[in-house]
Amino acid sequence: MLKFFLFFITTISVSYGQISGCTDPLSKNYNPAATINDGSCQYKSVKIKPKYSIRLSDSIKETSGLIAFDGLLWSHNDDHDTTLYGLDSLGKIRKKVILKTGNHNWEEISQDDTHLYIGDFGNNLRGNRTDLHLLKIEKKSFLKGNPVIDTISFSYSDQTDFTAQKGNTTNFDCEVFIVTRDSIYLFSKQWTSSKTSIYVLPNQPGKQLAQYKETLDIAGLVTGATYVASKKRIVLCGYSKTGKTFLYLLYDFKNHNFLTGNKRKIDLKLPFHQIEGIATRDGLHYYITNESLVRKPILNVPQQIHYFDLSALLNSDLDK
Repeated sequence: MLKFFLFFITTISVSYGQISGCTDPLSKNYNPAATINDGSCQYKSVKIKPKYSIRLSDSIKETSGLIAFDGLLWSHNDDHDTTLYGLDSLGKIRKKVILKTGNHNWEEISQDDTHLYIGDFGNNLRGNRTDLHLLKIEKKSFLKGNPVIDTISFSYSDQTDFTAQKGNTTNFDCEVFIVTRDSIYLFSKQWTSSKTSIYVLPNQPGKQLAQYKETLDIAGLVTGATYVASKKRIVLCGYSKTGKTFLYLLYDFKNHNFLTGNKRKIDLKLPFHQIEGIATRDGLHYYITNESLVRKPILNVPQQIHYFDLSALLNSDLDK
């Protein structure tokens, strides 16, 4: 009885000792007394410019995804071309690997410790694609030049109507995903609402169901993501319907509940750039690529790689 009483008193003391609030010193509403981050942090609006921007080869005019792997930045085109291009930090092509598979519309590339993943689920502007899938590529075989590829097919749990909709009105277009140890998380591209819905599916070859999880009002179209698991940080990139580019940070969240932590939008000084891919090596410095965007005589933006330093915008305490 005495042991139970002491346990009860200790539990009550610990519970009452916890204070929920904003724990990020870089926020506007930081609470130094808070011990539990409740996701309430608010931030000043900022706009940052790249440290440098360099034009990419015409071989990757439609660069649509980006990861940092094996000392290079790997990208791909989003249509027909089945080549993965290994770039150095200045965007020069250093290596090419051709995958023996198809490319209906590759929109994203991601990775975990053992595999690369490519999302062939884009160009679903009318919401009627029924062949959505991801390629799961063994890293060891990829580095040996003979990639072993599995396929993860999926459908959305809340989509029952596959009738072709009016272009750019569906909620089931998607260009973004990240990979955890046993799951894959999709971030949809909702053309009408400018929100993104998060879905989760098992990281296993075969036919899977992407279960709806939650929705984030991002006020834009998300087109790329990078996940730094060790720092509990996701950085999304995208642009608004009026051509304003941005990053959207999700960090210091609980487990894989990405919306429980800090949420911060950062505007980029890259007007009318169709940014598509994002990668990082350390969680503080980021590479972003944009595909060629030509709308003559108004727009003529070439494909480029940009380098951003976000270290001043992220709490150093989170990077210990």
